[in-house]
Amino acid sequence: MLEIRRLRAGYGRATVLFDLDLVLNAGEVTVLLGRNGAGKSTTLKSVMGLVQPTSGEIVFEGKRIDSLAPYRIARLGLGYVPEERRIFTDLTVDQNLEVGRRPPRPDVPEWTADRVFSLFPHLAAARSRAAARLSGGEQKMLAISRTLMGNPSVLLLDEPSEGLAPLIVEHMARTIIELKRTGLAVLLCEQNLRFARRVADRAYVIETGQVRYGGTLAGLEADSTLRGGYLSI
Repeated sequence: MLEIRRLRAGYGRATVLFDLDLVLNAGEVTVLLGRNGAGKSTTLKSVMGLVQPTSGEIVFEGKRIDSLAPYRIARLGLGYVPEERRIFTDLTVDQNLEVGRRPPRPDVPEWTADRVFSLFPHLAAARSRAAARLSGGEQKMLAISRTLMGNPSVLLLDEPSEGLAPLIVEHMARTIIELKRTGLAVLLCEQNLRFARRVADRAYVIETGQVRYGGTLAGLEADSTLRGGYLSI
């Protein structure tokens, strides 16, 4: 569904990604692993048009999107949940969901408020509450729910387990697995290998803007040299 070919991107004169290649298949969860500053978040932002590539191609469902504006990319069916959440804190849960609502799209499951509340029951009990009054975990749930209201076929998640209590992290893992069952393809950034092991089919290890490994989680687990070289702190 999504293919990145020899992507170079960065900020001003600073190049962060160097000829990065990546493939996300339909109905799978793929994780980008690496230390802070490796280029994981920049990869997601480049896909969404928030960082403009200097060279290379980004292809979504057969269409090049690397020159499109972010809102056009979103309308094609890519949903993005940034690490910092970016919810509307002065709006209620219901109002945040309404902001994200998009018309149904062919061959993509339609998401409604009731459906996201079944995924995140904590939000159902707080639907009239201002988002500023939610816990950090609930705000993360709301950010994902608002993105789902756009009926995406691919979901980009930046550090979904970061800073959350263990019980919420476990709930987040179950949620990603459930989203995969609906047919959604998920590309997520993570530093938590244990979390990645729970949810992902395949992994890419990124270091200094380059892919150092691409393959199964089992292959990564079996390579202690790779894990020690690029994932340990």
